[in-house]
Amino acid sequence: MATDPRNPTDSYLSFWREYHMCTLTTPRPDGTPHVVAVGVTYDPGNGLARVITNKHSRKVANVLAAGPEGARVAVCQVDKGRWATLEGVARIRTEAETVADAVARYAERYGRTPTPNPDRVVIEIALTRAMGRA
Repeated sequence: MATDPRNPTDSYLSFWREYHMCTLTTPRPDGTPHVVAVGVTYDPGNGLARVITNKHSRKVANVLAAGPEGARVAVCQVDKGRWATLEGVARIRTEAETVADAVARYAERYGRTPTPNPDRVVIEIALTRAMGRA
């Protein structure tokens, strides 16, 4: 079921606030999908999803390989019969305040603050589509 990523239903937003591991799917340079487990935060007010990660990761390389226009990606979470997917255009953000904000959002959702990492970056996804059954 489609939903507006900037104006989700209460149940959809509530599901994204629960503790669930997610998957991130990025396109490899050859076009095949690369799927990995990640933590994701959802910010409907700004139309964004965020993933914190190491700048040397394959997922970051895949996003960067897509060029300045960004990469079309999807994040998804599943819990029994409930599921939710967010799609959009990913770009890599390295600004210290952006990374700190993403870490704080991660800590709020997942109940722990990640160990400091000078190589941490944010995969910031400008959302274009949301769907699910939450």
